[in-house]
Amino acid sequence: MKTASRLAVIAATIIGFSTGAPAQNIDIGKAEYLSSCAACHGLDGKGNGPVSKVLKKSPANLTILAKKNNGVFPLNALYEIVDGRQSIDGHGTREMPIWGYRFTPPERLNLKLGDDYIFLPPGSAEPVIHSRILAVLDYLNRIQER
Repeated sequence: MKTASRLAVIAATIIGFSTGAPAQNIDIGKAEYLSSCAACHGLDGKGNGPVSKVLKKSPANLTILAKKNNGVFPLNALYEIVDGRQSIDGHGTREMPIWGYRFTPPERLNLKLGDDYIFLPPGSAEPVIHSRILAVLDYLNRIQER
């Protein structure tokens, strides 16, 4: 199984447990994409979302990322772009939201020291943020033009 696919399964499992919904019945990546990315990048990922018309810079066509990278889906680079919490010299100004902050779970889902937990370390939102970003990237990998 490819690394990205394994990570998507882990992400779906974590998110499924945190939402109470069975993970196998939900396309977590598509749901995250539609709720967080489609307004700018469009339902089809081609950069034609309803908000795109009012932005200074047109959103990227997310269906040709692998094609522009010699057929390889640029997972690591995209992860850094989507997360956005660590600025990368040379990338210029940031046009899109910093999803690493926006994907933080609501306070009611943050575990505290002393809580019973199975998958998440106490008080850390990082596994949830990581799994939500990976779920989006898995979906984007699946909609690539080949």
